[in-house]
Amino acid sequence: MMPALFVAHGAPLLAIQNNEYTQFLNSFGKELPRPKAIILFSAHWESSLQQVSNVEDYRTIYDFGGFPEELYRIQYPAKGNGTIAKEITELLTEQGVPFEVDSTRGLDHGAWVVLRLMYPDADIPVISMSVNPSLTPEEQYQIGRSLSTLREKDVLIIASGGTVHNLGALRMVSNNQTVDQWAIDFDRWLEQHITNWDLESLFKYDSLAPNAKMAVPPYGNEHFIPIFYAMGAADQVKSAKLLHRSYQYGNLSHSVWQFGESK
Repeated sequence: MMPALFVAHGAPLLAIQNNEYTQFLNSFGKELPRPKAIILFSAHWESSLQQVSNVEDYRTIYDFGGFPEELYRIQYPAKGNGTIAKEITELLTEQGVPFEVDSTRGLDHGAWVVLRLMYPDADIPVISMSVNPSLTPEEQYQIGRSLSTLREKDVLIIASGGTVHNLGALRMVSNNQTVDQWAIDFDRWLEQHITNWDLESLFKYDSLAPNAKMAVPPYGNEHFIPIFYAMGAADQVKSAKLLHRSYQYGNLSHSVWQFGESK
């Protein structure tokens, strides 16, 4: 059975950097069993109604500004998979999850930065899906759970976001490599409760976790919530393993979590 993953996509510059994290993702993609298709929930596709892409050929979306021209020349020409998209809609229907099928949207950088680092040949079909920050964590978890059986069919489920993502607190131009303690403390709390699959605490992270308002500001929770979709997709086997964690710009976390493998 394929795992479900939460993968931080960092800042757009990650796409052209060679560092500890990009090297990890390069290697990780080679180590995983080759998936038949990838379902990817992206923090950069927000929608009040669940969106399921059914796109034959994806265009590359540059949903950022002010970065080096090199970034805007990157192409990630992934293809979709209509059969898997149909299976997704059938599963959502069975679970009573309202949705729409989108046939035009390309891949935003929350999707293609991660996919390009893990699967640079763009030769694995992708079904992109939106996230809804207005739902409760329980509801987000249940959407992921509704797709969990697809993992038995060699489909890899990736949720792309970031556990600590506060744009106002980043130190993009500083040479100081010190990581803010508030970010470390939040991630450590998260690690403890994810490892124990403590959903009761995780669903109340905003009031229980130390420095939650700094790590997940109210205007930026779309980057945190993909972790609930990923955990829900692994509900059959409630196991969690932190595979990587590093930081950039003082507090931007690069965390990779793997869910659902037998212990």
